[in-house]
Amino acid sequence: MPLATVNGISLNYQIKGDRAKGTDTKGGGPLVVLIMGTGSPGRVWELHQVPALVAAGYRVCTFDNRGIAPSFEAADGMTIDQLVADTAALIEFLDEGPALVAGTSMGARVTQELALTRPELVRKAVFMAGHGRFDLFQKTLSLGERELDAAGTKLPPKYDAALTAVLNLSPATLADHNTARDWLDLFEFTGGPVTPGIRAQRKMDRDFDRVQAYRGIKVPSLAVGFADDRMIPPYLTREVADVIPGGRYQEVPDAGHFGYLERPEAVNKILLDFFAS
Repeated sequence: MPLATVNGISLNYQIKGDRAKGTDTKGGGPLVVLIMGTGSPGRVWELHQVPALVAAGYRVCTFDNRGIAPSFEAADGMTIDQLVADTAALIEFLDEGPALVAGTSMGARVTQELALTRPELVRKAVFMAGHGRFDLFQKTLSLGERELDAAGTKLPPKYDAALTAVLNLSPATLADHNTARDWLDLFEFTGGPVTPGIRAQRKMDRDFDRVQAYRGIKVPSLAVGFADDRMIPPYLTREVADVIPGGRYQEVPDAGHFGYLERPEAVNKILLDFFAS
């Protein structure tokens, strides 16, 4: 991935397109910008969403948010406004806007704020696990994560994997022995020390309520809820769609917080249908 200096920091990004369709060159197809959630690199999108979008004729930009190396880690802290400004500056740097923008979880919040404050950069917006506020559970969980980080506590790998699974996957996924085993093995293998940048992402303000502010979003918007999401329950996503003029809401069944990984075919169809409409 190349590094771009935008908004005063370095962002690690990548653009992919289809050479046969000519979308591997600048301007060869509509640009889609995908924004990842807390603690995850942009390459996660390459498992399912990037191939589907490229096959449909889009150019797709993924990047590592501030806090995720080799982008600027911002170990001393960051704000949602800085993440929004980073994304805006990247779209301007690429000079292919307005872009189709989709984000998940923290990335959905960035997308929401970008659509509100920089509508000239956004053609359409998708908020997966979108939210304008946190309820008591999310606030409590966030405080617990911060306490673990501050104490330097390292959970046993198998317990950490099980906790990650129950918080981010649907019970339907975990009910299948083989599928559950694969996910648990993956979480156990990929778990490890929390970096300073991820800790900084976790420390961002959780005591916010932006729901009514989103009445000001004017770009075509789709909020996608995951029916079994424990991290961002779908009612929080639906209330964002409900306040946006003309906002739409779709819900993916049998999907948890990682719905874009659990039910990629359904999520990809939603993205492609909305972007093409």
